[in-house]
Amino acid sequence: MALKLVLVFLGGGLGSSLRFLLGYWSVHHLATVTRWPWGTFAANLLGCLAVGMAGGYAMGRLFVDDASRAFLIIGVLGGFTTFSSFGFETFALYRAGHLALALGYATASVLLGLAAVAAGYALSR
Repeated sequence: MALKLVLVFLGGGLGSSLRFLLGYWSVHHLATVTRWPWGTFAANLLGCLAVGMAGGYAMGRLFVDDASRAFLIIGVLGGFTTFSSFGFETFALYRAGHLALALGYATASVLLGLAAVAAGYALSR
């Protein structure tokens, strides 16, 4: 348990640093062209791609030990974007044959997430 916690901590720092660098780059190279939040958008999509690949390897062809999963999936990708976890969990529900639950989870997560942002903003005013 202690080793996994340290690995998540280290991976999270790495993932968060990568997310910061991607956001910094996008603001300085793309923000003048468009108002689209490219850094977050790219982090979410890259994180989803990476967690799909990591999950596929862990579930399929290659055996990935718990420590490696903790470092990469929870730590690095969790620090890079939690959207990747959301995408993976939704896909896992779909893959397990729970289409309605996957759609409900995705819809509720997006709508309630936006509502929570609005509520948090309102509470801070």
